[in-house]
Amino acid sequence: MRRPAVLFLVFLALLLLTTGCWSRRELNDLAIVTAIGVDKIDNKVHLSVQVADPGEVAAQKATSGRAPVTMYHAKGDTVFEAIRRMTTVTPRKLYFSHLRIFVISEEVARDGIGKILDLFSRDHEIRTDFYMVVSKGSSAKDVLSVLTPLEKIPATKLYTSLEVSEKAWAPTVSIQLDELLTDLVSEGKQAVMTGIRIQGDRQASKGRQNIEAIDPPSNLQYEGIAVFRKDKLIGWLNEDESKGFSDLTDRLNSSVIEIACPKGGKMGVEIIRSETKVKGKVSGEKPEVEVSVHTEANVADVECEVDLTKTKSIYDLEKRVEQVMKNNAERAVSKAKQLQSDVFGFGQSIHRSDPKYWKKAKKDWNKIFPDLAVKINVDVKIRRLGTISDSFLNKIKE
Repeated sequence: MRRPAVLFLVFLALLLLTTGCWSRRELNDLAIVTAIGVDKIDNKVHLSVQVADPGEVAAQKATSGRAPVTMYHAKGDTVFEAIRRMTTVTPRKLYFSHLRIFVISEEVARDGIGKILDLFSRDHEIRTDFYMVVSKGSSAKDVLSVLTPLEKIPATKLYTSLEVSEKAWAPTVSIQLDELLTDLVSEGKQAVMTGIRIQGDRQASKGRQNIEAIDPPSNLQYEGIAVFRKDKLIGWLNEDESKGFSDLTDRLNSSVIEIACPKGGKMGVEIIRSETKVKGKVSGEKPEVEVSVHTEANVADVECEVDLTKTKSIYDLEKRVEQVMKNNAERAVSKAKQLQSDVFGFGQSIHRSDPKYWKKAKKDWNKIFPDLAVKINVDVKIRRLGTISDSFLNKIKE
C-alpha cells in the first residue's frame, strides 16, 4: 500500500468523512473520476471517464481479477449532456472534484477547445488543479484505456509522470486548467499543452499483459508541445523546440544537454538551475525583444577524451552548451513565427514596455509577431565536475 494512488484514495475518504461533507453512505454512492477524455464522433462530443475502484486499489493483493479502474463512455451535443447521459450506465454518481488528468484528442483540439472547457471552468464541484494534455495519433479514449505498471490508477501515472518529466527533462510542460484559460484569453500570449501518445502495441495496452510483463508491450509517453492560436491547435514543437520553449518561458528546472567533444565522442551536461528574463521595447514603431538566460550546470557524463582540469576546457564546454541552448531557443522562435502564434508571451513584454504602441498593435499581433526582432543571450556556468575531475577514459592504456 505504498502507492501514491492508495494514499490519495485513503486521504480522500478521510477528508470527506471527517469534514462532514459526506456520510459514509453518501461516499459509497460516489464514483471518483480520476481522468476525462474528450473525442469527437459523428459531430458529437464523445466523453470517456476513468473511475477508480477503491477496493481493487487499496487491496494489497487483488483477488477479484477486476481492473483497478473502470471506463465509462457517452455521446452528446454538449459535454454536460454526455455526462448526464452517462448515468444510464454508471452505478454511482460521478464525482469530479479529484480529477487528475484531462485528455483532449488532436481532432477536438484542432476544432477548438473553448466550448469543451466552459463546463469545467463553471461547475463549482470541479477544481482546476488537474493537468491538460493532447493525445497524438490516437483517441483520448484509447489513451485512458492503457493499463499502467507501477501505478494501479493510470491517471495517477499520467499526473506524476508529467510532473517528473517537466522537472527533470524539459520538453514537457504541466499546464493546469486555470493557467490554460488565462492563456486563452490573454492578449500577447497563446496557449500550449503537452502531447501524449501510446508507445508500442496499442492492442496489448488494454489487457492485463501490459502490467504483468517485465517489459510492458505498451506505454504512455509524453511527446512534444501543442501550439494553439486562440483556442485551436495549429501545430507542434518537436523535442529540441520544446526544450527551447522551456528555456524562453523560464520553465527550465533541470535537463540534459548533449554536446560533441572536440576530438570526437559525446558529453552530457546536467542543467541544475536556470533563470530567464524577457525585456521588450519599441524602436521607431518596430517592436524588439531581448531574452537573457542565466544557467548553472554540472558535468554529468564524459564519453570522450577531454581534460577537465584545464580552465580552457571548462570555458569551451560552457560556450558549447550555450550554443546548443541558443540553437534550441532559436528553433522554437522560428517554429512559433511560422505558426504565427506567440506562445512565449513576447507580446505581453511589449505591452509592459510601451502600452501606447500595444493598444494599436494588439489586434494584429499574430501578423506582427513573425517579423519581431528577438535577441537571445545565454550565459552558462559549469559549477561541478562530479566525484572525479579528469575522466578515467584518459588513463586507459592502449
